[in-house]
Order: sequence, then structure tokens, then C-alpha cells
Amino acid sequence: MSNVENEEVVPESEAKDVVEEEVKAGETLKEGPDFKAKYYYLAAEVENMRKRFEREKENILKFGSEKILSNLIGVVDNFDLTVNALKNDNDEKVQNIVKGIEMVRGQFLDVLKQNGLTPVESLGKVFDPNFHEAVAQAPAEGKKDQEIITEYQKGYVLNGRLLRAAKVVVANNN
Repeated sequence: MSNVENEEVVPESEAKDVVEEEVKAGETLKEGPDFKAKYYYLAAEVENMRKRFEREKENILKFGSEKILSNLIGVVDNFDLTVNALKNDNDEKVQNIVKGIEMVRGQFLDVLKQNGLTPVESLGKVFDPNFHEAVAQAPAEGKKDQEIITEYQKGYVLNGRLLRAAKVVVANNN
């Protein structure tokens, strides 16, 4: 990261006012004693603005779809609930419908992934409060403390930024 983010930014209008005041005071801009200093200051200010706009543009491109993608996560949840509800049915027609729903769900997840949305890995991982929300603790033989044993709701990350934390049950053998 550059030092640009930490330095105080002076609005361009104030910089223009300073230059205009000196011109009004009878000095010509080129003859002023600190013309170079003012020129370098304004050049640095323009460069700072360019960098700031570039950063903002990158963030808009990376996270501009955040609202719609967070709404579409609910659609993925409904696909999962539907598949889980119908999997236990032994009817062949129902199982064919389940396969079709799973295929559509897979395509849907691929499109979300292409747009920067990835699921948070939870089961068998150590609890991380940055990505997981513990809804309960439970004893679990053969599991380490703070290991995730159940996932109630999947979490998602958009281009490295947490969009929704995974709701999990954590092992606690104490």
C-alpha cells in the first residue's frame, strides 16, 4: 500500500483558491517565489485523486454486485432445502427431479463463482469467528475442541470479503 491513503487530502478547490488569491494580489503566477512548490503540490494532488478514483473503481468492480449476490444466496439455500427434502423419497420420478434440481443448482453456483462468490469451508475445520457464527456447542467423540461438527447454514465470501457467515455447531468436549 502506498502512503497516499494516510496523507491528508486537500480539496482541489482550496488549492485553486490559493493560486487565484496570489494572482489577484498582483503577482503573476510564473514570477511568484513559490510557483514550483505550488505546481508540485497541485501535481501531487492530481496524482492522489487519480489513485483514489482508481481504487474506488476497482472496489466498484469487485463489490458492485454484492447486493444482488447476497439476495441470490437465499435461492441457493432453497435449492439445498428442496434437494434434502426430496432425497429420501424412493419414487424414481422424484429422484429424477432431484437430479435435475441438483444440476440447475450446480449451474447456478458456477455462475455465482464466476462473479467472485465462493462458499466458506466449515465441516471439519477449526472455528474461525471471522467466517463462522457458532449457534451451539456439543460434545463430539473423536473431534478436537473448536472443530466444526455441523453446518446449519452455508457461509459465502465475495472476492475475499465475507458476505454471510456460516452458522455452525462447534465441538466442546470439556
